[in-house]
Amino acid sequence: MTPESHLSQLKLTAFRNYAHLSVAFEPKHVVLSGPNGAGKTNLMEAVSFLSPGRGLRRAQLADVAQEGSSGGFAIHATLERDGDSFAIGTGTAFGEAGQRRVRINGTNSNGDELLDLCRIIWLTPAMDGLFTGAASDRRRFLDRMVLAIDPAHGRRAADYEKAMRQRNRLLEEPAGSQTDAWLTAAETQLAALGSAVIAARQELAGLLAAIIAERRDPSDPFPTAVLAVEGELEEAARSGEAAGAIEERLIAELRDGRYRDRAAGRTLVGPHRAEFAIRHEQKDMEAARCSTGEQKALLVGLVLAHAALTRTVSGMAPIMLLDEIAAHLDPARRAALFDRIDTVGGQAFMTGTDRSLFEALESRAQYVRVENGALTHERD
Repeated sequence: MTPESHLSQLKLTAFRNYAHLSVAFEPKHVVLSGPNGAGKTNLMEAVSFLSPGRGLRRAQLADVAQEGSSGGFAIHATLERDGDSFAIGTGTAFGEAGQRRVRINGTNSNGDELLDLCRIIWLTPAMDGLFTGAASDRRRFLDRMVLAIDPAHGRRAADYEKAMRQRNRLLEEPAGSQTDAWLTAAETQLAALGSAVIAARQELAGLLAAIIAERRDPSDPFPTAVLAVEGELEEAARSGEAAGAIEERLIAELRDGRYRDRAAGRTLVGPHRAEFAIRHEQKDMEAARCSTGEQKALLVGLVLAHAALTRTVSGMAPIMLLDEIAAHLDPARRAALFDRIDTVGGQAFMTGTDRSLFEALESRAQYVRVENGALTHERD
């Protein structure tokens, strides 16, 4: 099956272990095989920078540029979609030091416009501990899923964090009439943004649950995930309480909690305290209590369901970056995975140390060998 959209070319300059790279891709999936440390994940990280944010590693820009380079890094890609070609450039090599710039067809962009061209979804080994790690990691994962279907969410979430930091600074000031007036203004803004974040997350959770239910198949080798965004305000939203009422409730809780928050040195109520909870439906068990293999299967199923939802809502089949995706799956589950990826309809980049793990893809993929930052195209 030919992907509905695909990257046809990628050029890197001073990016990680690639001093210079130019590679062409066919309109099919891409399998990158080779030893550990060869640069497979670095190449996929470069692709992840074709979306807003800090890429799949969430790296500082200074750490992305090749060691010893003085001019920053640059990424250029050509995206083919609906019969049109789009030239995308990003990096620090042609921008101010320490800042990432984006150009689309030669025109400067604010970066959010990348979501008008493509949606990029990834799954990496670093995410294997998602269910047992910090709640902040699960919230970040949730917000990234929201962003794929709601491009405004990235700015919304960033503005919420900025408003919360402003309130926290005000809480450090001595209490008084002027400080209280500033706090009231800050809390009003924070509550408006917070209620919008809560609503967006609840919408994503509901849509994702619906598409999981729609695609449920008893023969599916990937377990079904049951999702919930937990918290007092989140429960109110899930029960149908209006966004305006939640906003007013959050304003009151922020006002009443000033003394407590001053003592704690931070804001203790709001969507930044929510928990993204996942359960294994068939076993009726929290994901955190499942075996390592079950957690991996849950995560893969969840990411694939989100990819399908992204296509349904945005009208764009996402580009999927699946790092070491086949390493711990048996042959039957690998074959099912590749079929599910085909169903989504987007181009998938997959990595592994052994090409044989991807033999079930047959001619549906382009095979590329990666060694010491050098790429060699292999025959199907």
